[in-house]
Amino acid sequence: MNRHSLIAALAAAGLASAGTAWGWSLNPADWFARTSAPAQSASTAPAGSAAPGLVAPISAPDYRTIFQRFGPAVVGITVEGTVPAARQRAPDLDNDPFFRFYRGLPIPPSQRGDAPMYGQGSGFIVSDDGLILTNAHVVRDASSVSVKLADRREFEAKVLGVDPATDVAVLRISARDLPVVQLGDPSQLAVGDYVLAIGSPFGFEQSATSGIVSAKGRSLPGDTYVPFIQTDVAVNPGNSGGPLFDARGRVIGINSQIYSRTGGYQGLSFAIPIDVAVRVKDQILATGSVRHARLGVTVQELNQGLAESFKLDSPRGALVAGVAPGSAAENAGLRAGDVVLALDGERIERSGDLAAIVGRSKPGDRVTLDVVRQGKRESLTAVLAELPTSTEIVPPQSPDRSERRLGVAVRPLAAQERQATRLNAGLVVEDVSGPAQRAGIEPGDVILSVNGKPVATVEQLRGLVNGDARQLALLVQRGEVRIFVPVRLG
Repeated sequence: MNRHSLIAALAAAGLASAGTAWGWSLNPADWFARTSAPAQSASTAPAGSAAPGLVAPISAPDYRTIFQRFGPAVVGITVEGTVPAARQRAPDLDNDPFFRFYRGLPIPPSQRGDAPMYGQGSGFIVSDDGLILTNAHVVRDASSVSVKLADRREFEAKVLGVDPATDVAVLRISARDLPVVQLGDPSQLAVGDYVLAIGSPFGFEQSATSGIVSAKGRSLPGDTYVPFIQTDVAVNPGNSGGPLFDARGRVIGINSQIYSRTGGYQGLSFAIPIDVAVRVKDQILATGSVRHARLGVTVQELNQGLAESFKLDSPRGALVAGVAPGSAAENAGLRAGDVVLALDGERIERSGDLAAIVGRSKPGDRVTLDVVRQGKRESLTAVLAELPTSTEIVPPQSPDRSERRLGVAVRPLAAQERQATRLNAGLVVEDVSGPAQRAGIEPGDVILSVNGKPVATVEQLRGLVNGDARQLALLVQRGEVRIFVPVRLG
């Protein structure tokens, strides 16, 4: 499993965490026409009628009216600036399928100094005095931001604030009596609902594309605070920061990311729920910055194999894969291998629910966590901290020893590796085969625990592997990512 496949696997497993349902669901009374005649058998039902118990076909929303009414509130954004030398490398699309829509024009390689940057994106007006929402990555590194309205007027925009954690930015232009969008309630969004995107893909202004909601509360690698709305709406570079409308013409999201191996649309698009963006906007307008609560855990989705390994009745909850040193989670006593079932009484079904709840909290809030540890329920109390700037962990290097049943050759971390990775203990995988290879373990991975029990020596690993268990959960660190990997022994 290379880095590309790991990212895809983490996305499928919901590692980055997300949350509750977001959006607006169609009102059956408005959109669904059920048969009112007495029930008929399928063999006697008239041709073209719905069979008993099935929903009759529905007509599409009036996209023409939505576009005519709210299209004028969608703007194009052009930026100029410089990119620091440290970031002058183009994104590796082959290894990073979660490619953000907007990266600016290609940057010539340079070893020193700053490089010029030009690019474009989309946005939308939320108040008639010139307040605009877009993505933070659209205006990143910009020294000047220009906004072009649908009527072709252009204005210089002031960046009031950006929030990289949610990828939301707030702009203002000096204008009055502007057209505005209407904001919807994302909490009612349902899979299958119609949605419409308007933006400037590849610079083609005022372009509209439509589709349906494919999933809700979706987690993406590296985006801990956003429960994304996944759609099949065609969006491309330049759409980033533009609005996603529901079937009634209300904005329920900001188009932000795509999953792509080419840099262009391949059927998977992701939007930031508008209520997340509004919370960010309100903080920026009030204080000029955004504060996020932080629990300090990395969580992943449970599957049946992991549920069995941790003696759970069902794969429900958020599995803690890692705990940050000195974090609120560590101070509360959370450990890798704990499964969080509820926070302040709010039930956690999937891993993303935990981050969504924490994302709605404030630094300093005291919360109660209901967890399962080694099959036993416990209640822990944590005081949420504030999200700090991220730090980079250098991946471990590599030489000897083998565990035949598991299929790995391992050795303890060297002193310099412990210092570089900030790990107290662990076993470096040097070779892999058999069950471990089939599960996705790779050379260079660091095995930290087996079924929640830390391993620091080859003998400890051998003792845990050579027991009666047929299903193991290995906590593995690869680069800066920690994840539990279920391994079924032969």
